[in-house]
Amino acid sequence: MFRIFCVLFILFISLFNTSCCQFGRLHPAVTRPVPVADLAHYPRYHANVKRVISKARLLSKKHLTYIFGSDDPKNGGMDCSGVIYYLLKSIDHLHIPRDSYDMYIWLEREKKIHYVTNDHFHSDQFNALKPGDLLFWTNTYKTHRNPPITHVMLYLGKDKNNEPLMFGSSDGGIYKGTEMWGVSVFDFILPNDHDKARFVAYGCIPSFTC
Repeated sequence: MFRIFCVLFILFISLFNTSCCQFGRLHPAVTRPVPVADLAHYPRYHANVKRVISKARLLSKKHLTYIFGSDDPKNGGMDCSGVIYYLLKSIDHLHIPRDSYDMYIWLEREKKIHYVTNDHFHSDQFNALKPGDLLFWTNTYKTHRNPPITHVMLYLGKDKNNEPLMFGSSDGGIYKGTEMWGVSVFDFILPNDHDKARFVAYGCIPSFTC
């Protein structure tokens, strides 16, 4: 009986590690590739920003879904910080933290962070925002961290219609009026007053884009 229990326990742990805390069927990927040709001023982007966006485009064409806890496309999906971690490690082997909260603290420690308290892009607080910056949100899910950073994305810049775009992984986001799910391009939309989630900061990638 004890041997049976041990086998079942090992199988359970294996399932837990593989599914990254998600049980049952994964949500199918609904993604769109990063539209490099539609990014305004892309030819003038910094060389390393072009490198990271080019790699992001390749990932966005793999139809990867959102999988919490995954940072490897071989799993069929990745979470928000997982895709940023994989992206930067695969390009330049940067010593980048794995978690969105730790990425935020990393930028703070390197004095590369810009804080945002306003909820509109016309604020002067967005004047320093550049393509290739990391974007940070709080309270996209419940956490006891302080500050409660829970989400990170990569800013792509504005398209030729002057709409800000971002890249990353999300379990529900919008691109051109269509809901996306997984590793994709997304419209960069600030939360409204009724959302618990807040956009709180952005910053360049230390020793890479700045």
